[in-house]
Parts: sequence; C-alpha cells; structure tokens
Amino acid sequence: MKFGVMLGMGQGEGLAHPEYATEAVLQAERLGFESVWAGEHVVMPDYTSAYPYSSDGRLPQSPQTDVPDPLVWLAYVAGITTRIRLATGVLILPQRNPVVLAKEVATLDLLSRGRVILGVGVGWMREESEAIGVPFDARGTRMEEFIGAVRALWESDQASFAGAHARFSGARCYPKPVQAGSTVPIVVGGSGMVAAKRAGRLADGYYPIAPTVEALTELITVMRRAATEAGREPDDVEVSTMSFALVGDDPVGPALLDSFHRMEDLGVSRIVVPRLLDCSPARIHASLDRLADQLLGSYV
Repeated sequence: MKFGVMLGMGQGEGLAHPEYATEAVLQAERLGFESVWAGEHVVMPDYTSAYPYSSDGRLPQSPQTDVPDPLVWLAYVAGITTRIRLATGVLILPQRNPVVLAKEVATLDLLSRGRVILGVGVGWMREESEAIGVPFDARGTRMEEFIGAVRALWESDQASFAGAHARFSGARCYPKPVQAGSTVPIVVGGSGMVAAKRAGRLADGYYPIAPTVEALTELITVMRRAATEAGREPDDVEVSTMSFALVGDDPVGPALLDSFHRMEDLGVSRIVVPRLLDCSPARIHASLDRLADQLLGSYV
C-alpha cells in the first residue's frame, strides 16, 4: 500500500503559502509519503449545488479559503522535491482547454522527471462552471473527449482529434511527458457509478471516495466490469481512495488499519490522507510526524 497526502487549505494560511508548502511537502517526502495531492476550485461563488462528501451538502472550508491553482502549485513543489509524486486530486477537466492542458502537464512531467499523476473529475458545482463560462450539463461527454484529446497530443507527433468539444488536426505538442509511453497516468475521480464505469473504460487509475469498505467494493466491482466490457484488463486500472476517517487528530487504531487491509484485498494500492485541518507549519509538522509513526510504521 502507498500513502499519499492532501495538505491543508485555509484563509491566509495553508498550502497556497510558500513557507507552509515548503515545510509540509519536504517533510512528507522525508517521512516516506508516496505522493502529494492538490485539488481545484477556480472560483467560489454563492452556490446551491450539493457538495457530495458532506451530510449538509456544504464544503467544510470558508469561501475565502486560499485554493491555489493545482498545476502552478505542483510546479513549485516539483522544484523543491526529488522523489514524491505530484498529483492533481482532482483537476476539473471539463473546465480546462485540453490542448493547453496537454502542454502544461507534459512540461510539468518533464521538469519533475516523470512524477506527475493527472487526477481528473467532472466537478459538482454548477455555479463555478457557469462563472468560468463552461456548460455544466455537458461535462461528462466533455471530459471523456478531453481525455482522448490530451492523450493524442502526448502520444503522437502530429496529433488529430475530432469531437464535439475538441477538434484539431496535425498538431505537434512538445515537450512530451517523460514517463513510459510518452504519457502521464490519468486517474478518474468520482464516487458515483458513472465515474466508476468511465474509469474502467478510459482511465489508468480510479479514485473513488466511499464512506465504507462495502460501498468501495461495489464501486470497484462496477469499474472492473466496465473495463472488461471495454476489452481492457481490469487490473491495469490502479485504484486509489481517500480516507476521511483520518481528517481529524484521532489516533490510527486497529479498526482503521483493518479497513485498510480490507481495501488492499480489494485491489486498492494507494490511500490518500487528508490533512485539511492542519494549516500552520507547527500543526502540519506534528500531524505528519504522528501519521508516519502510527500509519506508515504500523501498516505492514
């Protein structure tokens, strides 16, 4: 099992700020965390859309929270680290221009010597899409097309793509990613059945967030069935998940470790630990040290 970490965001503090980012990411790398994950919100309008990971449908953070652009932030992190993998968790792909994104991600992969993971999702906030000027209702088909367009630009010398939302011909996009196959792993995030099927059909990885191991089992089963129906090998889709049980400061106990072993038996190979509440250098140091002792040291 690999363990990634998603660091805290706050108003006037947290991962958007260089002192915190430097200390937190260097410590995470030194302690042995495999990857660092950065989420995305371009703007935070007043919203009535339901956030899918809370009981009241609201984000846990303030609208004034400093949420950095994930690719810019990961480029900063790439320059101060050498081993830890750099993941978007997740970038809202339908809101991006896929041609520009292919260039940005390939450049980041080259500069980081092949450490990038591109986690993508469709997004849940209609008001944010509308503020950006992107149709919200077409986001699923838009994302699927964009995955194909980005891969074509990475993997071909002269790439062509023809879709309803992306279209180009004879396009050269250099530099190429430096990972095997001149590509970057694309991980589809989402906790519904549509996302599970999309990951099985199209993605290199799947990143569901489920409240229980039983719910996670169902999602992984759906993903694997979709992969098989698409003529793909289900085991080629790497499964990651986030454990919201580790949001707070509670110690890592036997029950939680047992659930991680059950996830491993399901085929989960990475657990992302959210440190969303630890938004100061002192708190993140203590939190990551404690996690390394309790989690990395205990999980055998």
